[in-house]
Amino acid sequence: MSFKQVILVRQDLKLPKGKLAAQAAHASVEAVLKSDPKDVKTWRAEGMAKIVLKVKDEKELVALFQKAKDENLVSSLITDAGRTVIAPGTRTCAAIGPSDEEDIDLITGKLALL
Repeated sequence: MSFKQVILVRQDLKLPKGKLAAQAAHASVEAVLKSDPKDVKTWRAEGMAKIVLKVKDEKELVALFQKAKDENLVSSLITDAGRTVIAPGTRTCAAIGPSDEEDIDLITGKLALL
């Protein structure tokens, strides 16, 4: 079993690179903080694989996040505070894992890399 984390980023928002990186980091950290420490330890020992993937819009983002939750995968959905370039309450990205790579791929395997 290999562990990884995927980070899903909305493409319709056309976020500046710095904002996108910050939002992806928020998602990653939030998911790790929710994770079982044993899973985090395993993931860290394997190199902490993180894959950033594109989603079309909020609808696709929320659907995949919900699917991950339904499959009992650790996940986080990030809602922006609206202090910079986007409106408060905008859902920007999500992270799934760290979890078993095969379980995550069942949900996100068809998405394109960012």
